[in-house]
Amino acid sequence: RCISIFFVEFQAYFGQDYARTAWIHSIVDCATMLCAPVGSLISNHVSCQVGIMLGGLLASAGLILSSFATSLEHLYLSLGVLTGLGFALCYSPAIAMVGKYFNKRKALAYGIAMSGSGIGTFILAPVVQLLIEQFSWRGALLILGGFVLNLCVCGALMRPIALKEHHKTASEFLEQDYVPEAQKQDLKQMSICSPLIKAWSHECLCYCSWKEYDFLLMPGFMVLAVSVLFMAYGCSPLFVYLVPYALSIGVSHHQAAFLMSILGVVDIIGNITFGWLTDRRCLKKHRDFCYLFAVGMDGLCCLFLPVLQNFSLLVPFSFTFGYFDGAYVTLIPVVTADVVGTSSLSSALGVVYFLHAIPYLVSPPVAGWLVDTTGSYTASFLLCGFSMMFSSTLLCFARLAKKIKRTHLRSLTNDTGTKQHIWTNGAIAYSVTAELDQKDVEFLATDTNSYSNR
Repeated sequence: RCISIFFVEFQAYFGQDYARTAWIHSIVDCATMLCAPVGSLISNHVSCQVGIMLGGLLASAGLILSSFATSLEHLYLSLGVLTGLGFALCYSPAIAMVGKYFNKRKALAYGIAMSGSGIGTFILAPVVQLLIEQFSWRGALLILGGFVLNLCVCGALMRPIALKEHHKTASEFLEQDYVPEAQKQDLKQMSICSPLIKAWSHECLCYCSWKEYDFLLMPGFMVLAVSVLFMAYGCSPLFVYLVPYALSIGVSHHQAAFLMSILGVVDIIGNITFGWLTDRRCLKKHRDFCYLFAVGMDGLCCLFLPVLQNFSLLVPFSFTFGYFDGAYVTLIPVVTADVVGTSSLSSALGVVYFLHAIPYLVSPPVAGWLVDTTGSYTASFLLCGFSMMFSSTLLCFARLAKKIKRTHLRSLTNDTGTKQHIWTNGAIAYSVTAELDQKDVEFLATDTNSYSNR
């Protein structure tokens, strides 16, 4: 997020317009999200420590090489692709590990863990501005390159655990009919937790890969994926253009950097307090609606941003936007886990962050093109606001439709008498009593085939 502070420096040094300069930030975010499944793959098949330490080395190398840049194209590759790839290898494994360790207060745990990004923004925004003034943008990038090497230390301190679901998946594989008996005996002699099992045969690899990504066909995950696309498009440009916009209306450089610091510290508050609130009994069942409310509030903030023309008005904006940004970022892994389950969380988070890639790539340059064309930031911020509002509305209608479907099914079950015939595949009917409790009805509404097996 602090890369946006370099925006004005890059633009002035290389003499380029908003759209071309914005590609640097776009490529960083795009590479981070586009390669998120790679981070999940390494953490699943090698270890979280290896993935995060490798990511730290790549991110540091990208920042150091960027300090020697002679053109924007150089920055596209070093600061954009290389640093973004390093961040990708670190981000999704670290976030997924939180979901494996915590269950009862998962949202609060995510809030505390993800508050690190807010702490970094709060501290580094004024520090980066000071480094630029003292050592120029080249020296600042070189120092940040050394600072980011601490990711290797963080990676070395990670301690992954094995879940019961992993043992269950391996046991289910041994029970499959297509696995030769001799191969089953060999596999049983090996450790069930060993990653080498998945490479033991082509059939085993295909089976385990499908088990990791079978959530892609779930209707709930599809709706969440589409919503994430619009949300990602709306949130990215603000972190790129808040500082340039503040400077354009007469705010000083230090005040503009202070706005980013406010975003960072309030982001921390949003991470922790919203995580704690949504873990309460009254809100725990409605965390998806809390997520879409936070996204909608951020969209509303973007819609009002063009009328805020001085520093005293931008401060409360930074407070509001930062709080709800921290709120919905905390709930992304929680909502994803509620949809796909804990065993597929690492792979699902990789896909969710992957879906951020294209919006992150195109939204800042599109916003920059609108600024170059119209001479104003109004169109860019309005487009961001409407995109986030649509993301929230889409998810809201999907949740309401699901609730109506459950209510309709429950009413049918209550009006059918003593027995209810449920046809699962068009040929076989399973008979169950109509006196189903609410949990069974909800389970039946979401997955009829699994219910028949049960």
